[in-house]
This record gives sequence, C-alpha cells and structure tokens, in this order.
Amino acid sequence: MEKKIGKNVSSGAKKVESLAEDRDQKGPAPTQEQPSASGRTAAKRNSTGRKKQAAQQAVEAEHAAADARFEAAKARAAKKEAHKLALAQKKQEKLTQKLEAREKKEEAVAASKSERAEKLAAKAARKQMLATESAAERTARRNREKRARLAERRQKQEAREQKLKEKQEARKKAQEKRAAKRSGKKSGGGKKRAPGIGGWIAAVSVLGAACLALATVVTAGYFRMNDMMMQSANGYRATLYEMVSVSEDMDDNFAKLRVSSGANEQRTLLTEILVDSAMLESALEKMPVDAATGTDISAFVNRTGAAARAMLHKLSSGGTFSQEDRERIAALYETNATLCAELNDLALHTPAEEMQAFFDGAQGDVSNRLSELGQGMRAERKEIRDVPFAGEGNVEENQLAGTVEIPASEAEQKVRQYFEGYQIADVRLTGETLSRDVRAYNFVLTDGNGTEFFAQVTKNGGKLAFFDSFEACSTKNFDLESCDTLAQAHLKMLGYEHLTPVWFSDAGMVASITYVAEIDGVRAYPDMIRVRVCEEKGRVVGMDARGYLVNHHGERNTSPALSEAEAEAKLSPELTVHAAHLALIPVRGREMLAYEFVCTSGEEQFIFYLDARTGEEVRIFRVHESAQGSYLS
Repeated sequence: MEKKIGKNVSSGAKKVESLAEDRDQKGPAPTQEQPSASGRTAAKRNSTGRKKQAAQQAVEAEHAAADARFEAAKARAAKKEAHKLALAQKKQEKLTQKLEAREKKEEAVAASKSERAEKLAAKAARKQMLATESAAERTARRNREKRARLAERRQKQEAREQKLKEKQEARKKAQEKRAAKRSGKKSGGGKKRAPGIGGWIAAVSVLGAACLALATVVTAGYFRMNDMMMQSANGYRATLYEMVSVSEDMDDNFAKLRVSSGANEQRTLLTEILVDSAMLESALEKMPVDAATGTDISAFVNRTGAAARAMLHKLSSGGTFSQEDRERIAALYETNATLCAELNDLALHTPAEEMQAFFDGAQGDVSNRLSELGQGMRAERKEIRDVPFAGEGNVEENQLAGTVEIPASEAEQKVRQYFEGYQIADVRLTGETLSRDVRAYNFVLTDGNGTEFFAQVTKNGGKLAFFDSFEACSTKNFDLESCDTLAQAHLKMLGYEHLTPVWFSDAGMVASITYVAEIDGVRAYPDMIRVRVCEEKGRVVGMDARGYLVNHHGERNTSPALSEAEAEAKLSPELTVHAAHLALIPVRGREMLAYEFVCTSGEEQFIFYLDARTGEEVRIFRVHESAQGSYLS
C-alpha cells in the first residue's frame, strides 16, 4: 500500500485548499444509493461554494489574528521602553540626591574647619595677650570679665523670671477658661435641645475652626513680636545693671583713693578707675538716652578717664598728689556718687511699666531724671589743657598715607636703632595699632635695669611715632633749658628738625616740652611733637610725634592778608600784647593762617588767635599758673 506524506502549509487557507484537492483525487465517498447525474452536479456546485466561503473566512480570521499579534507586540515594546525610561529617571534622581548630600557634607565639613580655625586663632590671640599683659592689665581684665559674667547672669535670671511669669499667666487664663466652661455646662444642663440643633452645631463648629486658625496666626505673630521686644528690653536692662555695677566699683575706688597715701596703691586704684570709665562709656552708648543727656554724662566719664591718666603719669614720674589733685579727686568722687545713687534707684525702684516705656523711647520720669543728672554733671569745671591745639590729630591730607609700608622685621630693626643709647636688652613685638590717623607696630623694650618702654613705629615709613616709659625720676639735676637742649638733640637724631619750643611744663621731676615745626618764620601747630625728659638722668623718657608725622609738609600758606599791626588793632583795648607770631592752626579739620597774640588783662593772661585774612577772633585760651607750670582752659 502506498504511503502518503501530508504537505506543510503556512496558512489555514492553503490547508483547506489541500484537503479539497485530496478529496477530488479520491473521488466521492461510496454510498448505498447512487444519485442522478443532474443531482450530482448540483451537489458538487454547492459543495464547491461552501468550500470557497469557508476558505475565505479562514483567510480573514488569520489576517485579523496577525494584526492583533502585531498590536500586542507593539504595546509590549512601548511598555518596555517606558519602564526603561522610568528606571533611568529614578537612577538620575538618586545620583542627584547623592551629589547634593555630598556637597552639603563637604560644606558642613568646611564650615566646621573654618569655625575650628577661628576658635584656634582666637585662643592663640588670647594666649598671646595673657602672656604680654601687665599686672594692672590683668587685674582690669579680670574685673571686666567678672562684670560681664554678672551682667550675663542677671540677663539670664530676668529671662527665666519673665518666662515663669508668662507660664503662670497662661496657667491662670487656662484655669479661668475651664472654670467658665464648667459654669456654662452647669447652667445649661437641664434644658432640652431644640429641634434642628445639628445644623446649628455644624455652623458653630465651622466658625470656631476659622476663628481658631486666625487666632493661631495672630498668636504666633504676637509671640514673635513679644519675644523680640523682651530681648530688647532685657538687653537694655542688662546694660543698666552693668552701669550700676561699674559706677559702684568706681565709687569704691574713688573713696579709697581719697584716703590713700601710698603710690603703688594709688596707681592700682587709678588704673581700675581708668578701666571703669572706659566700660561706663561703652555701656552708655547702648542706652536709649537723648543726645544731650548722653553727651553730658559721656563728658563726665571722659573727664574722669583723662584725670586718671594724667595722675598715673604724674605718679609714674615720681610725683605725688597736689592739693589741686586731691580737690579734683573729691569732686569726681561726689559726681560719681550722685550717678551711682541715681542708677541704683532707677534699677531697683522704678516700676516695670515706666522702665519699659523708657526702653521703648518714650519721654517720662526715667528720661527726665537722667536728663537732670546729665545737667548736674555739666556743671563740673572744664578740663584744663597743657598746650594749645593739643590732640587735634590729622588736618587735611594724611602725609603718612603716601609713604612705603615696611614689614614688622624691618620695623624691629629701626626701633633698635632709635633706642641705641638706652642699653636695650630685649625687644618684643606685641601687635599693631590701626587708628584713624596712624597705623603702627607696637613694641615693648626692656633695658638692662628692667625699665620697660612702649614704642610705636609707623607701618608707613617706619618712623618712631610714640614712646613712653614710667621710670621714676626723683632728683632735679637738669633745668628746663638743659632739658630743651637734650630734647632737640634727640629729635634731630630721629630725623625731626626745624622745630621751635612753644610750651614748657614741669610735672614732678619730668620736664614736658612741646615743639612745633617752623616754616618761613610761621609756627605750624598741627606739626606738633611733645617730649618728656627725666630731670634726674637727663634723657628723653617719652615722645609723641604723631601730629607731626600726619601733618608736616612743605607747601604751606604763610602770606597773611593783614599786617601784624592791622591784626593787633582788632584786639580789645583792655588787652596788653606781650608777644606776637604768625601761626598755622587747625580749625574744624582745616588749616588756617592766624596771628598769635600773648596778652594780659590786669592779672589774667590770655592767648588770642586772629584770622590773618579778616582779623576775626578764631580761638581764645586763658592761661593758669601752677607750681608745675602753665595750663590752659
């Protein structure tokens, strides 16, 4: 029997056609009864039509299935692509977050290193300061730090008390609110609810929620504002307590100074008073007082500091307190006692409402009392001056600004040269001074006997601008004329020439001489150098050339519009002129050419300065005589 192998077809339509061909080759299936020829033909046509229709339907079904498979494959590809894109985005976000975290960490590490470096620098600076400070400076620093700690402690205590007070008030309000709520419940407990109460409750609930939200916003703002106001008030109150503490300390020191007779203890007390005056001035600047009151009290504080500094110099030069010094100490003590009592009364007995109003800037009893206190301080006699136009500082252009800046090593070499004749054993650089007019290196020099000198060498130009020492001079071996010769020789050695002496004073055993530059016969008062000479050893022990360094230059106006006779005619006929000079003087930061007239009226002596262009009076000084020389007011 022959074996038939079926054909492999690629589609359902071809398969149907193959089955039809197989049936045609085999012939019709045997039946029991053979139909007629026409019947067979009709049956055959019907069979062929059905086969074609079935084949067509199979082809269409296969096409539909192929389209469905294509759409499904396309959807799967799109889904896969979207998944890959989402993974890539997620990976990018993680990488960005990691980079941001790394940057934040690096910034935190850098900030920590910077903060640590600042702390180490501050620690090193403090260590250097502690190593170089004197016993008096150490005592003053410890007292200052103690007062600062006390002020901080008071401020913290006040903050705690204020916080406790606020808590108590909040607790009291909460208790009152709960009591009112319980009372409302009791009074309304027996009433029946009216119909429709649910809607009313809903409306009240909504309104309550809105009010609560608004109250939260307002309360948060109130607490922030209240916190700021409390911090400001606490700062003012701490400053007031600091002023009380400093004035009390100054009161104790003045009381001791009045009865002290030992020079060492007097120096210690004057040093503490000098530090206290600086602290009181700093605290006063923080208080909300008016300009006039601040000026009056500040003037008293400055006078106190100036008096303490002058007396320190006098004691260090071997001098003692004169009767005038004792009277001045007593006057300062009484004025400070008034200040101390008034500040204590304000701090302890002023009602909180008045104090708060004062801190807020309102005019009231506190500001009026401080104003009266300032007016009372203004009545103290004026400070006397030992030379005309002393301490004026830079006038017009600063002549140091255009010179070359030198390093600290070169400045040390120069300071050794300047003190070559002083047998200096040790030189130490202690820092820099960066004032408005002069920038300088600070040195402490020690000679073979242990005497210390404080010296300043300018950063611009390397000039010796200032030096001072406190060695004792107890014997008068040189007169003022000899001291003048020694001082001018010393100044010439330092490079300061063409100077003329204009003022002499003799404090203890130290001669103080003031020189000014002389240009074409005109005295230039802005170009001033002050020199101190020990009358026992005949050597210069102090010098201040800062005015000369910042003001001295060659191009000056030395031609007056009026003659000396014309200017003298402008003076009062009651005056008798004893001497006259042309002078350049500082007036409100500018330089003016003027005539200087030394005059007397009866027993009183005056110095007049008249504008050389107009003859108008510019400045008048009154001369006072004392055992130590002449002084001005």
